[in-house]
Amino acid sequence: MSNVSNVSEAVVFKSGFAMKNRFMLAPLTNSQSHEDGRLSDDEFHWLTMRAKGQFGLTMTCAAHIQAIGKGFPGQLGIFSDDHLEGHIRLAKAIKAEDSLAVVQLHHAGMRSPAELIGEAPVCPSADEETGSRAMTLAEVEQLRDDFIAGAVRSKEAGYDGVEVHGAHGYIVCQFLSSAYNKRTDNYGGSYANRARLLHEIVAGIRAQCGKDFLVGVRLSPERFGIELAEALQTCQDLIDSDMVDFLDISLWDSFKLPEEDAFQSQSLLAHFADLDRKDVMLTVAGKITTAADVAAVLAANIDFVTIGRAAILHHDYPVKVANDADFEPISLPASRAHLANEGLSETFINYMSSWKGFVES
Repeated sequence: MSNVSNVSEAVVFKSGFAMKNRFMLAPLTNSQSHEDGRLSDDEFHWLTMRAKGQFGLTMTCAAHIQAIGKGFPGQLGIFSDDHLEGHIRLAKAIKAEDSLAVVQLHHAGMRSPAELIGEAPVCPSADEETGSRAMTLAEVEQLRDDFIAGAVRSKEAGYDGVEVHGAHGYIVCQFLSSAYNKRTDNYGGSYANRARLLHEIVAGIRAQCGKDFLVGVRLSPERFGIELAEALQTCQDLIDSDMVDFLDISLWDSFKLPEEDAFQSQSLLAHFADLDRKDVMLTVAGKITTAADVAAVLAANIDFVTIGRAAILHHDYPVKVANDADFEPISLPASRAHLANEGLSETFINYMSSWKGFVES
């Protein structure tokens, strides 16, 4: 039996917000909103159902901060005041369930499908494989300002905070990556230059939104040309900047060893847990499904867990884990009826069908 006695303990962030337990809903792509970025009733239902299911922090899917940064069909937007009405409605409903309401700010960069955005995607440098073009310096500065504007719009809508998506090969990750960022100006070349955009975004959000606003950053190591040493350095620099409340590390698998031989003396998770975190909270995501998984991650000096697939399967996952130290999600593939009952629209279920073995055929 795992020890889940601490899962219902509150997490207090330095900005003053208290998260009632140790469970954050992962920002999950679901393609449920309108093509112009406005919130749909389906997306509203999916997210508020997780807040009602007692997630201490309910995060939106990746919400793009520029029209050209759209990464998938039916993506929620935060780049226009036309989106405010839906966000105001959503933030209010999430907070009514005593869950922190947070928007993930996103731009897909070279991962924006040309057929979706109607033009070539943009990237720090031209990328032949994706057909993306290099951004001008003015476009990089506008990108920074639009991330900040997305945060300001989020605060205006009533959200408690934002998370900057710097993971999974999207545009901030592309700037961090020496494999994709070949710029020769102040935003490319050295590690400090490649990290400059992220630090300017975070500093701008903090300056514009104030101290009483949650600011998090999602990062991921190992893929998309991100070296573990640089990922750890990015985390430490963000901690030392005193600009962020939490770091959200997407590990793909929270229990694996690092791929790089030089770091295999301990788990990938342990490398991040060993950071000098000061008053910055740390969460991780990646194959955390059972109550035993949750207990193991929290026991490894992680402040709270980020739940993705298991939250799709069980809207009240936090309650199930808190009440049953042996809890395991239903086995896969899940039936379409079960997923519909858990608040997924037909569109979301069809999207999940692209995940091998997740939905009954």
